[in-house]
Amino acid sequence: MLFHGLSAFPITPADESGQVNVESLCRLLERLERAGVDSVGLLGSTGSYMYLSRVERRRTIEAARECLGGRVPVIVSAGALRTGDAEDLARDAKRAGADGLLLAPVSYTPLTDDEVLQHYSGVAGATDLPLCVYNNPGTTHFTISNALLARMAAVPNIVAVKNPAQPLPEMRAVHQALEAQLPVGFAIGYSGDWNAPGALLAGGAAWYSVVAGLLPVPSLKLARAAKVGNVAEVERIDGLFAPLFALFKELSSYRVVHAAANAMGLATTKPPLPILPLSTADQDRIMTAISALDAV
Repeated sequence: MLFHGLSAFPITPADESGQVNVESLCRLLERLERAGVDSVGLLGSTGSYMYLSRVERRRTIEAARECLGGRVPVIVSAGALRTGDAEDLARDAKRAGADGLLLAPVSYTPLTDDEVLQHYSGVAGATDLPLCVYNNPGTTHFTISNALLARMAAVPNIVAVKNPAQPLPEMRAVHQALEAQLPVGFAIGYSGDWNAPGALLAGGAAWYSVVAGLLPVPSLKLARAAKVGNVAEVERIDGLFAPLFALFKELSSYRVVHAAANAMGLATTKPPLPILPLSTADQDRIMTAISALDAV
């Protein structure tokens, strides 16, 4: 059940040199544990994995394992440009105590389906950890088709997918079409916070959530309502999230959660350069949107 339920993706607090602030990270992770999230997505896109060195990535995983003590499963991103480097990162994650892997097809030169398949096969074979395919075309500029994912599902250790969620009117058909091409038990989860609750209503196994890494309690209430099919409650809570999700789309969720973590006193960190911190005016807008969630 690793790739099921609400997986919360926190930021990875670090200084300007890229050294991770373990104390701040643990403070964020303890909030997620207290809330009762189903898993932590460590070093995801929100967690700045592509901006951190191999040493800092491993230190982050070790710190999370020590902080959480195995009480919450930890899914770790192993993304890298070179297959060999991604394999090394997967081995590091295994040795540092990760429970599962997340992998996006990071590239500079555009990749073919066969190249992506061999990349995933190599990383999946580097350890015995279960691996979730991260289909993130908005960032990687590569779309993992249903046909390619079906080929990946035949690779040992590849057991789940994190797909971009679609608007609710389209979601059930999208989910059922993918489900029909995959083995029984393959966990189909979704990201994209503003559409993900609808994806859970449509049958998705997991919500891989940026906002849950910052605001786990209201996010869990939304996820739980969606999992039991309580449409009215989903619509009510989703409406309270709407102003924050609008800022995610306008400013990027990455910038917003960094600004919010600082404003809420959860961390003292800036996004890594060349990403610039948001203005004071934008921070005020973010905190106004977050205050609306008190009604959840």
